[in-house]
Amino acid sequence: MLLAEDLLLLVTDDASGRLSVPGVQADAGLGGANLVELTLLGKVDVAGEQDPGKPGRVIVRDPSPPGDEVLDAALRTVSARQGSKPSAVIRPLGKNLRPVLYQRLAASGVLRAGRGRALGIFPTRTWPAQDPSHEAEMRQLVTQALVQPSAPDERTAALIALLHALKCEHKVVDPRPYQLSRRQLRARAAEIAQGNWASEAVRKAIDEMMAAVAAASAAATAASSG
Repeated sequence: MLLAEDLLLLVTDDASGRLSVPGVQADAGLGGANLVELTLLGKVDVAGEQDPGKPGRVIVRDPSPPGDEVLDAALRTVSARQGSKPSAVIRPLGKNLRPVLYQRLAASGVLRAGRGRALGIFPTRTWPAQDPSHEAEMRQLVTQALVQPSAPDERTAALIALLHALKCEHKVVDPRPYQLSRRQLRARAAEIAQGNWASEAVRKAIDEMMAAVAAASAAATAASSG
């Protein structure tokens, strides 16, 4: 599965089929996940001093399609915005991505499409778990990395970095059974997110995603208060 799919499963409640984080944050996280995945695949990078254009901007190293329709579309989005800051491509990458991923996960039998009501009035789509085995495996890997002093593999570390950016580690791993506080759990997630597993481009993508998440959250708060 894609990093974005793993992230979406972890922030979607198995029973209710609803997000455990605000939608605007989830969308920024999913866009960031696709950017991180493309970077891990060597398709996308952050320009250095030796590259044309401004350092720190997004560039495409390998334009060949990754072979997954979601990542293929993501690479096209990035290609159209080469030379932009990573933060400028995260929102386009996350646009309309959530329903696409939910549909894919439902088609593969991991989730099932359901119906609910927001505020008891407005009809909404829900996505409860159908086959939770893959999510359980990912949750176990994330839990082991966060509560034990073992080094996670690259993809698990990337997933933890994404969860850390969304500030929802405690919603995925309950720290209490491990005699940990939320602060300690978050500190461990930060340690992993800042570890030496990530290239400069991946770290830049995650940092920019965190900024995009914060901006999206602030905008949502301002809109609701207005």
